[in-house]
Amino acid sequence: MADGSTLNYPALVLNADFRPLSYFPLSLWAWQDAIKAVCLDRVSVLSEYDMEVHSPRQAFRLPSVVALKDYVPAARKPAFTRFNVFLRDNFSCQYCGERHPTQELTFDHVIPRCKGGRTSWENVVTACGCCNLRKGPHMPHHIGMLPRRPPVRPTSWELQENGRAFPPNYLHKSWHDYLYWDAELEG
Repeated sequence: MADGSTLNYPALVLNADFRPLSYFPLSLWAWQDAIKAVCLDRVSVLSEYDMEVHSPRQAFRLPSVVALKDYVPAARKPAFTRFNVFLRDNFSCQYCGERHPTQELTFDHVIPRCKGGRTSWENVVTACGCCNLRKGPHMPHHIGMLPRRPPVRPTSWELQENGRAFPPNYLHKSWHDYLYWDAELEG
């Protein structure tokens, strides 16, 4: 189908245990990927939109919720990425405690690299630009800027739990039975 009316029909992707593969970012597939997975018998369709797409021989209702037929285990150790550090720290500066949009955040080495600090889960925290500049290359205890929480390696489960605090702007009504947010779903 070439018209633009099918552009905004994402499918919520659940694992075989009917939990979202990811809360943040929410596990969504484009409708084309969802239809492909249905045709390859890799998913079960749990809910559909009222929209159809057509091939030369067949019509398909667009899936709004799909569950994988094979369980995908969560990664035991989450990747050390800037985004995952922000997610671990709930997008809040670990020095002033303020929550900021991602583009206003940076990460800070608690023990500065120039003093032997490593770039690792146990030495990096989320910081706003002002606090990062203020701390600079100093040791935190010398200038009274200790992180609010000590940096630790999170589990995948902890990152998923943190992600539940940040529901996306768009939640289709067919998804509500499969998502459990800390924030209220009805607006």
